[in-house]
Amino acid sequence: MAFVSVIIPYFKKKTFIERTLLSVLNQTFQDFEIILIYDDENKEDLKLIKKIASNNPKIKIIENNKNLGAGLSRNKGIKNSSGSIIAFLDSDDYWVPERLEKQINFMNENNYKFTFCNYKKKNGKEINVFSKKNKISFRDLLTDCEIGLSTVLLDKSSIFENLFPPLKTKEDFTAWLKITRENIDAYNFPEYLVEWNYSKNSLSSNTLQKIYDGFKVYNI
Repeated sequence: MAFVSVIIPYFKKKTFIERTLLSVLNQTFQDFEIILIYDDENKEDLKLIKKIASNNPKIKIIENNKNLGAGLSRNKGIKNSSGSIIAFLDSDDYWVPERLEKQINFMNENNYKFTFCNYKKKNGKEINVFSKKNKISFRDLLTDCEIGLSTVLLDKSSIFENLFPPLKTKEDFTAWLKITRENIDAYNFPEYLVEWNYSKNSLSSNTLQKIYDGFKVYNI
């Protein structure tokens, strides 16, 4: 079994972060570290996070001196990681307890470097989000991105330096394009192992920002 580094950028998600961290700490697979990158110049929420982490050596906290954004914070987390497998988790998303165990077994049994799973999108109501494809290539991604960030597990050997660009949205889409362009396809583990919380106030729901970043994606 591999050692997993779970990368979590944090910015103003106080309502969710304890449950998010517990969803990792309560995994049936326990060979992991959590690297939380605190990306808020206001340190008020840091008190709660340090309290949660105080009795658990699995949690490592990195404090940014200034707000870098989620993508650049993830890059910093990757650079400070010890795992051979990298997992990404947004600070308001949750994993089911068997998530790591099932998806890592899937990777090991098939010798895959890039995998993702299905997820449940929560926004007042629950929507099941799944891929119709077992495998997603670079060409597939050019027309549609079906890969949710908090569902991804990557073999560290497939990760480029500065994988995530300095975009406010679509930074994960750009990262997947970089990897699949090198003929490393993404494989779907077809179970719902992640809960994604969708907020109208989040950057991922900001249509104008997504259009702006969408134009930039193909020039990075």
